[in-house]
Amino acid sequence: MTEEQLHTALSSGRISKSQIDDLVNQLAKEPQLAQVLYDEVLLEDKEGTFNASWTFDHLMRKNLTYLLPFFEDFVNGLPVLKTESCIRPMAHVCEMICEAYFKKKKPEFVQNITDTQLEKVMAVCFDWLISSMNVAPKVFAMTSLYYLGLKFDWVHPELKLVLEDSYALGSTGYQNRAKKTLDKLAKLGV
Repeated sequence: MTEEQLHTALSSGRISKSQIDDLVNQLAKEPQLAQVLYDEVLLEDKEGTFNASWTFDHLMRKNLTYLLPFFEDFVNGLPVLKTESCIRPMAHVCEMICEAYFKKKKPEFVQNITDTQLEKVMAVCFDWLISSMNVAPKVFAMTSLYYLGLKFDWVHPELKLVLEDSYALGSTGYQNRAKKTLDKLAKLGV
């Protein structure tokens, strides 16, 4: 698959789950196109479409290490995202990164992701959490922030404050994840 073929596949109207799966299988054979796919996410965000972001999320589910060669570009692109349809999959990718780094302690992530990059993820996750968007990006952000707080001491107390302040106004899904996160924080003594 060429960059041109990828662009054409992504820009030919809304694509189905099976088409995403086909694209992911093709991209898995050519992981160097993962960065091209992310560049398409950034372009689509400006256009208000989301085929690339959904495809990117599914590709990262298949193999998150494809992200490592351009991780700096990834974290630098997160704050510029505006459309929720693009933010939601990227928030999910952030959650997967934090799980790989903190929960699974995968060496390829621990050794290749810098504290500065983690701080950029942390900043955007706080922005998503306190924004007025729907529940999914917020849920992914709060999980990411929980993990990031294992490294950055100040995060857990701030996360607790945000969750306590927003709990009553959140949807059922938000309240469920917030309660679980607050329970985890309480076990840590926060």
